[in-house]
Amino acid sequence: MAFVTANWNPLGEAFYRKIELYEMGWNLREGLRDCLIAAAPYGGPIALLKESQRRERSASARPLLEIYSAAGVPMASFPWKSGVVVHIGWTVSDDLLCIQEDGTVLIYDMFGNFRRHFSMGNEVLQNQVIEAKVFHSAYGTGVAIVTGAFRFTLATNIDDLKLRRLPEVPGLQVAPSCWAVLTQDRQTKVVLASGKDLYVLDNTACTPVTPPGIDPQVSSYFQMAASFSYKYLALFTDTGHVWMGTSNLKEKLSEFDTKVRSPPKQMVWCRRPKSQQPAVVLMWDRLLLVAGKCRESIRYHLDEESFLVPELDGVRIVSRSFHEFLHEVPGACEEIFKIASMAPGALLLEAHKEYEKESQKADEYLREIKEQNLLPEAVRQCVEAAGFEHEPETQKILLRASSFGKCFLSNFPPEQFVGMCLDLRVLNAVRDYSVGIPLTYAQYKQMTVQVLIDRLVFRRLYPLAIEICRYLKIPEFQGVSRVLKHWACFKVQQKEEPDDVIACAINQKLGDTAGISYSEIAARAYECGRTELAIKLLEFEPRSGEQVPLLLKMKRSQLALSKAIESGDTDLVYTVVTYLKNEMNRGDFFMTLRNQPVALSLYRQFCKHQEQNTLKDLFNQDDDHQELGNFYVRASYGEGSVEARMAALQNAVDEFNKAKNEFSARATEEQMKLLRWQRRFQEEFDKPYLDCSLHETVHSLLQDGKHKQAEQLYKDFRIPDKRFWWLKISALAEKENWEELEKFSKSKKSPIGYLPFVEICVKHHNKYEAKKYVTKVTLEQKVKAHLAVGDLEQAVEAAIERRSESELNLVLSRCTPTTDRALLDKINRARAGALKK
Repeated sequence: MAFVTANWNPLGEAFYRKIELYEMGWNLREGLRDCLIAAAPYGGPIALLKESQRRERSASARPLLEIYSAAGVPMASFPWKSGVVVHIGWTVSDDLLCIQEDGTVLIYDMFGNFRRHFSMGNEVLQNQVIEAKVFHSAYGTGVAIVTGAFRFTLATNIDDLKLRRLPEVPGLQVAPSCWAVLTQDRQTKVVLASGKDLYVLDNTACTPVTPPGIDPQVSSYFQMAASFSYKYLALFTDTGHVWMGTSNLKEKLSEFDTKVRSPPKQMVWCRRPKSQQPAVVLMWDRLLLVAGKCRESIRYHLDEESFLVPELDGVRIVSRSFHEFLHEVPGACEEIFKIASMAPGALLLEAHKEYEKESQKADEYLREIKEQNLLPEAVRQCVEAAGFEHEPETQKILLRASSFGKCFLSNFPPEQFVGMCLDLRVLNAVRDYSVGIPLTYAQYKQMTVQVLIDRLVFRRLYPLAIEICRYLKIPEFQGVSRVLKHWACFKVQQKEEPDDVIACAINQKLGDTAGISYSEIAARAYECGRTELAIKLLEFEPRSGEQVPLLLKMKRSQLALSKAIESGDTDLVYTVVTYLKNEMNRGDFFMTLRNQPVALSLYRQFCKHQEQNTLKDLFNQDDDHQELGNFYVRASYGEGSVEARMAALQNAVDEFNKAKNEFSARATEEQMKLLRWQRRFQEEFDKPYLDCSLHETVHSLLQDGKHKQAEQLYKDFRIPDKRFWWLKISALAEKENWEELEKFSKSKKSPIGYLPFVEICVKHHNKYEAKKYVTKVTLEQKVKAHLAVGDLEQAVEAAIERRSESELNLVLSRCTPTTDRALLDKINRARAGALKK
């Protein structure tokens, strides 16, 4: 396997290698010279803007802003028509930021579509931007600028823009020679160099700092670079030395003499996660130098103008012809492929090679590993190393070796091997030239599968995204459904296709897939100005609660009302009706409701409780005299004066007559007559009678001794005799006017009999008065009357006289064995005699 290590270069205790990712597909005649270049991290796209043409003002000489995939495949190209660009960079979601010298930041997607813009503050308009940087932090994508007044302004998250102007650097008369943005402990700082001095700017202060171990002869800093994780900082001095240390400038890691005094074009960190080897890559015109802890360095000759892109675990090198990746050789790969290595993984790889040759040496290598109990470790090393290899052939060799080793282990967990096979297949798919995302295994794990799916979706690689989701068995809601929704939202933007074709295609593709809302797709179509397409898509939306709001937004209120009524959701209907009421004039609104009986009925219910006058207008427009009459009756009870109430009731009578409802009209007239009487009584007796019913009024008059007035009401309203007698005896008993009650009982024959007199007296605890009426009670009611006053003996006699077994049983239930023994015997004898007959 010597060819694997052919491109390895030692640096201290580690090895570094440079592998070719792609042969670039772009056609750049002048290479990368005089270009503004920005490459998104994690194998993202590359943007180019010719620097020599940026300040041209003539329309014919406008520069092109070009966007390519990492493989050099064109993605977008358009002439730059805005102001002078100072810097370009990419966001975490692969949107391109173009920072102009007037402080305006324009945002484009990777296909060159303008998204939005924002400003870095008013101060920039006067002093302009002389330098800018795009950085990533825990908050998102940030922008830092230096103005012509040598002041720094930060925006830590462009999606939640909050500009922070950092403190002024004392005595700073010229632009900083170099500077870098650091994010530590969720706080963003700027480190800058001016001459031989270094300063740290935070939210509140400017602090001068001195890196530990720095050469006293240093009079200027030419270049500064923060690591991908912002934990480390590198400084290139005018003495040609590179100082490497922690970003808080409290600890020095190493220092290297490059022997080159001219400032490098670029300086970036090349450090693998969890590695103990700090390394910095510096680039001059034709030289690429890797410096670390030791005195040696790795030097590469550059044939073309190149650009360095720092990554999580290495550095991408982009030139006109090639795209390469420089990184530290991972430990697992080093142990397996290093010459004369005796690591378990190396022995297992050799064993597999000999096995394929059908050589007995395979057994010898296996025995050697098993004797040391290192076979699980050997399998793990091969699986891990396969993840760090870029070439599929090398990956297969290592995975076959690990599979071979697993055959001799009875309980080795398969998850690591299976997971690596899945991950490598995904990585090889996205690394393909046509896709152009050269992710490493470490970047892929840091990014997560969900983010990778999002990036494929943003690149409109929907088939690949769906295949990956299915291959990795991602839950449908998070995987295929999400991708299909993005595809549908993109599909509705294709204006060259008719609405029917697009709606049909989307429905055929999506069907009833779980987790997909047609309303969201319809909303996207509406945003693109395709209202009819949005309506067609909403037909496939099963949830009316999602249909109706969008239809209202699209001003299709009639359709929204129909959908709301079909849903049976009253709240939804009320929502639409309220919207219509606010949007339409009164007449059109009422006419619309007349065509929708359900909506009209619900609106009437609403008006009954909230808008009484609107309800009246509704009835008037519909010529609904019956409901208008009912409305006036209800309204009358809200009036404060009797006159206003009478007027409302008269209106009700008129409406009832128009509706030919004689009963309601007569009842309302009776109510008006009662109101007149009540007002008269209230004025005469200074006692409230209004809002009482007829019975309550009569009862109250009788209680107050106003028998003449009560008699008037009795005659005027033709109160039935039985009802009037009940009212009178109740009122007299309540006032305990027993004398008047007795007179009344003798006035004429009672239409209700005399048992009610007995019961009303007993109810008010006067058995003495009750006994006066017992003799007047009819024979059929004698037993009940005697029982009411507690005369059990007479009750027994009356029951025996009537020969009623049921009445005898009733009396029997009232007797007690201890006190009424004689009565019990009498009842039993009477019952026995009745049975003999």
